[in-house]
Amino acid sequence: MTKKLVATLGLAALIAWPTLALAQAEPGALDAADSGDTAWLLTAAVLGLIAALPGLALYYAGRAQRGGFVAVAMQAGAIVAVVSLLWVMVGYTLAFGTVGSGWLGAGNAWMLLDLGNVRGDSAVPESAFVLFELAFALIAPVLMTGAWIDRARFGWVVAFSALWSLMVYAPVAHWIWGGGWLANRLGTIDYAGGIVVHTTAGVSALVVALLLGRRATLGEHPAANAPGLSLGGTFLAWIGSISLAGGAALAANDDAASAIINTHAAACAGALTWLLIDRIATGKARAPGLGSGVIAGLAAISSSAGLVAPGAAILFGAVGALAGYVTVTLLRDRLAIDDTAGVFAVNGVGGMVGAVMLALFLAPVLGGTGYGEGFGPVRQLLAQGVGVGAVAAWSAIASVIAGLMVSMVVPMRVTEAEERAGLDASSHGEPATATD
Repeated sequence: MTKKLVATLGLAALIAWPTLALAQAEPGALDAADSGDTAWLLTAAVLGLIAALPGLALYYAGRAQRGGFVAVAMQAGAIVAVVSLLWVMVGYTLAFGTVGSGWLGAGNAWMLLDLGNVRGDSAVPESAFVLFELAFALIAPVLMTGAWIDRARFGWVVAFSALWSLMVYAPVAHWIWGGGWLANRLGTIDYAGGIVVHTTAGVSALVVALLLGRRATLGEHPAANAPGLSLGGTFLAWIGSISLAGGAALAANDDAASAIINTHAAACAGALTWLLIDRIATGKARAPGLGSGVIAGLAAISSSAGLVAPGAAILFGAVGALAGYVTVTLLRDRLAIDDTAGVFAVNGVGGMVGAVMLALFLAPVLGGTGYGEGFGPVRQLLAQGVGVGAVAAWSAIASVIAGLMVSMVVPMRVTEAEERAGLDASSHGEPATATD
């Protein structure tokens, strides 16, 4: 009996040895990802993707003139498809690859072949981080579709957006979120996209609107052909945006909850502010104004979503809406610039104003999370101002280059005859030609 017992114990020890050895291995050899944080990040990423499709697609398609709905929706879908593939192949590594000079990420993660066990000092797998950041990378170019509604040629839109994602978005994401020069050397802060997403898209949209010129049919048809659908898109983008703000904490914790509360509060304040101004200026509150106010509030709070107090977030949303309304009026009535859905005014100006305001409201006395070592209001203001200026300048220059490069192969806009034919065809149930 004793020999059998010894033999049994010996066999059990041999079986258990690999498990015991694994338990004594270096902690870094095991999967250090936290399942709760990972689940939250994946959820936030999927909800964020909804912000682009169908959220922004409906938001802009509903604001097109008669006949432009399908064209805008097709553009948004094609942009999501091409930018997603580029993100997997090379976009992610340009934005978040190993830091080299601080201008672009290294190529270590091209085709997502060399991803880390976890991302940085977080507790989430880098693959989940890739998916989460993809949502931001898609929202930025889809935002720009609002600037060229009814007149940009489909082939040019797709090619330009693809090139723009590599020339503008990926480098700027690296400068601020990927350990690049703006964040590490200057101290520029952007919590959830006020600079990386809204400033790049807004400035680039203005540049494209200037390159394209005004619509030949401007004023001949209702400015918002399907306001109900546009509002539905607004609400989807609203939900997706607050999810991305919460996901930016990369953990299911108090920071995520604070970011969601602040983003929602700013969107509410932006919506009510725009409606109030509409009521005072025109005598009635309008559906497009509600949508613009929500988006302006979301843009304004993005840079500081998890860094300021809820009271400050409400102010951010109100100021973003006010700045957006004034800029829309200036561009449309004084400068005669045809940025169809006001992408520069609503997203660009909102994002830039919010990024600069962050420098003041980071102060603990105002409920902020405080400044980094060696920073105060003045130095942070300088960092935010230089960051916004550098990103805006690069977005404008690179957009001109990309736009003209693509136009050498594919015409930039439809002809006046095609524009009119596309709008007129819709009344007979025929497809619009503006997507050709």
